[in-house]
Amino acid sequence: MHNKTATIAALAIVTGLFAFPALSAEIEVKMLNKGSDGQAMVFEPASVKAAVGDVISFVPVDKGHDAAAVKEMLPEGAADFKGKMNETLKVTVEKEGAYVIKCPPHLGMGMVALVVVGDAAPANLDAIKNGKLPKKARDRLDAEIAKLGL
Repeated sequence: MHNKTATIAALAIVTGLFAFPALSAEIEVKMLNKGSDGQAMVFEPASVKAAVGDVISFVPVDKGHDAAAVKEMLPEGAADFKGKMNETLKVTVEKEGAYVIKCPPHLGMGMVALVVVGDAAPANLDAIKNGKLPKKARDRLDAEIAKLGL
């Protein structure tokens, strides 16, 4: 009888583990012509922290925006991604590290965002700090890196 009770208890625990989907968050990042701080052509928020498995939604609130990864500024092994003009792009972050996202038509105006996945310092941080970007984009990215204390 004891074995049967233990088996039922074990089955209940295992079943419970699968009854609820993995807890992942959806984080919304807006693409705007003008941010709440008055800057033109921005992602808002410009930097976010996420966990592996979270979904980042890049939403074109204003027309004329697109979101794409900066290939040289992705964690090792992370898939490259690019959305479509004026369409929401949902990206599930699968690798720990830092991801730099650009709005291709407005990169020269500084339209970049930073997504940091995981709690550890991103392994690809040096590649991001030393990567080539237009001056305004570099300045904004450096400000976000500093804001996150990286």
